[in-house]
Amino acid sequence: MNNFGFGYQTPERLGVRPSTRLSASFLSQAFGWMFVGLLLTAGVAFLVQTSPHLMDLAAGLAMPIALVELALVFGLSFGITRIPATVALGVFFVYAAINGLFFGLITSFYPGSSVVGAFVSSSVMFGVAALYGATTGRSLLSFGGLLTMALVGLIVAMVVNIFLNSSGLNFLISIVGVLLFTGLTAYSTQRIARGDMAAALGSMEKAAVYGALMLYLDFVNIFLMMLRLFGGAGGGRRG
Repeated sequence: MNNFGFGYQTPERLGVRPSTRLSASFLSQAFGWMFVGLLLTAGVAFLVQTSPHLMDLAAGLAMPIALVELALVFGLSFGITRIPATVALGVFFVYAAINGLFFGLITSFYPGSSVVGAFVSSSVMFGVAALYGATTGRSLLSFGGLLTMALVGLIVAMVVNIFLNSSGLNFLISIVGVLLFTGLTAYSTQRIARGDMAAALGSMEKAAVYGALMLYLDFVNIFLMMLRLFGGAGGGRRG
């Protein structure tokens, strides 16, 4: 999904760079919607944490929630060229809200210190990667294919470990996951800043929504991998 429009003759491929002001506009819109999405997720997660009814609902509907989330992400990724930007933004917010149910549930199995530590670490790594992607003069376009292949390999490893239940493999998956999604953050940020997404979609508004989705996914995945590294799961719901 981070390679949307990868084969398109983007400004980067053509050696064209947007002005600093236009690049800043691309970034501010995408990051703005991303932060709104994260706040929405955090707000719903907080409600789940403070409501036994919502917690039980999230636990009972964990699988349907996961399937709905996948449908929304893939639907938005592949359908964004055919729907208005306002509809795309609405779908993104629905996804972010539903994701709050998942995060409210999953973080309940970790000590508060682990959640805070994972969030702070994730924020720092995400921020550094995003800053690098926005400011580096080096093109990261060639890394897109490698990052996608690594993502597929990571997913396969995670599925395999469901059956193996190996703590060593789980640790390795978490380390690789943090590095991979940090790399994807820099890659996505550069594509936004250099106008690749806007050129591929033919709309700044749609590019802002799609860029927000990519950045949102990168951040939450870094956070989830960090949460696995900080550990503390398995002790039941925290009081």
